[in-house]
Amino acid sequence: MTVAVLVLNGPNLNMLGKREPGVYGSKTLGEIEADTKAAGERLGMAVDFRQSNHEGMLIDWIHEALGRFRGIVINPGAYTHTSIALHDAIRAVGLPTIELHLSNVFAREDFRHHSYVSPVAAGVICGFGAAGYGLALQALQPLVE
Repeated sequence: MTVAVLVLNGPNLNMLGKREPGVYGSKTLGEIEADTKAAGERLGMAVDFRQSNHEGMLIDWIHEALGRFRGIVINPGAYTHTSIALHDAIRAVGLPTIELHLSNVFAREDFRHHSYVSPVAAGVICGFGAAGYGLALQALQPLVE
């Protein structure tokens, strides 16, 4: 049986491949999407992969996930450090959620060390670049079976 999961990407992730490749890697978001969907297939997951630069859109998608998806992987980008609204949306739907970051946020600026998402996430994966998406799906798998 295939399990439907939602993978959300926040602001500026549409710029991957162009934006600071030394920090975020050289893969584009489209390449990461293809890799993530392939990883999902291997794990028996149907991945719905989305990106928005708008906080409200991410919140709407989290709300819509209830009843449609079994779990969420979210790379909230800079909203990690600012969005109580994302925290509240994830808490409201109650779906298992993995927080994901391409870079190791703890090896970067101090303001990146705090996450409003982490307290409502089942776990956090950071610092493994694009491979983190597959790792996040692996971490989510036992929570959605």
